[in-house]
Amino acid sequence: MGILATVAGITVICFAIGLGVKASPLDDKFIPVIVATCGGLLGVAGLYLMPDFPVNNLIDAIAVGIESGLASTGAHQVGKQLSE
Repeated sequence: MGILATVAGITVICFAIGLGVKASPLDDKFIPVIVATCGGLLGVAGLYLMPDFPVNNLIDAIAVGIESGLASTGAHQVGKQLSE
């Protein structure tokens, strides 16, 4: 699948999770923490379930996942700022 598709997949999943949290009664200030946590967990899952995952150790997998999760929040903010 490749490094870009793998990391983009985590970002898209975290973006969807962030939208779900936004639609819930939970306060929006928790969205970055939730998507970062989910991204970290997805990074660990990717390490063990995907043979072409871009890293080969647990710490880097968590870091890639957290970065991808937080990128989903950043992508949302860029889109929001450009539309205003």
